[in-house]
Amino acid sequence: MTEKPRILVTRRWPDAVERVLAAQFDASFNASDVAMDAAALAGALRSFDAVLPTVSDRLPASLFEGGDIRTRILGNFGVGYNHIDIAAAGHYGVTVTNTPGVLTDCTADIAMALLLSVARRTGEGEREVRAGQWTGWRPTHMIGTKVTGKTLGIVGFGRIGKAMAKRCHFGFDMDVVFYNRSRIDPAEAAWCGARQLETVEDVLAAADFVSLHCPGGGENRHLINPQRLAVMKPEAYLINTARGDVVDETALIHALETGIIRGAGLDVFEVEPNVPGRLRALQNVVLLPHLGSATEETRTAMGMKVVENITAFFEGREPPDRVA
Repeated sequence: MTEKPRILVTRRWPDAVERVLAAQFDASFNASDVAMDAAALAGALRSFDAVLPTVSDRLPASLFEGGDIRTRILGNFGVGYNHIDIAAAGHYGVTVTNTPGVLTDCTADIAMALLLSVARRTGEGEREVRAGQWTGWRPTHMIGTKVTGKTLGIVGFGRIGKAMAKRCHFGFDMDVVFYNRSRIDPAEAAWCGARQLETVEDVLAAADFVSLHCPGGGENRHLINPQRLAVMKPEAYLINTARGDVVDETALIHALETGIIRGAGLDVFEVEPNVPGRLRALQNVVLLPHLGSATEETRTAMGMKVVENITAFFEGREPPDRVA
């Protein structure tokens, strides 16, 4: 292309990345940093050579319908891409890329933070102190659950699942069991003390803490449902840093309210940024606003991954992180 490709960045990105995009492309930025609605996104697909969406940008098939699509590539800012209708994008000749690898450690760190916070009731404790309600130390005050030596169950043993296993096994001497759709070499799992079990149910029944690290959408929607929550130990905790739709949120709320499980730590939700009032009212759940990759280093690395992908595409090379 003789002219710079025209690109749209749908949300504010780290300054260092925006500067590179502005220098290399005819870039438009969402200065207000407010999520674009469906009409604006549909218009963008017909006005820009590339659209760079995030998880907060829903791109269903309806946005592509009617044709006249100018966009040739969606450079997704994030690993997960279940917010994009991949089939529709492919039908209209739109390439889709993501940003794997660079957010592994930070997402595993947040999963570990949620596990510790819900087990040791740190969110409850901080709220009590801030409200001026703490009356002093006493032996029965805010008793939590010991983490060291417990069993961690992982659903999805990819990069982030393995990083979580490493933290829990070496940092907290935890036994690790996991479910993964494909078989993992036992030697690859054994280095971090992990064993693969045959079914999701096997993992749920064995674990004191269950951490979800599988993709969202498709057959994983409501993977954790009423039946599977009932398989968990009543003293167990559920941690979700994957995608909100992996968990049936209504079923989880019921399980937390009635003692089917003891607690949960959530960084993602079914319909973000909407979090049900019943969930917000519970004390036995730690709620974070999708902070998994939220470090300066990681968000910048994610943005530079997008730069690499769209640069390769417009130079006629295969994007390194193409998913469709």
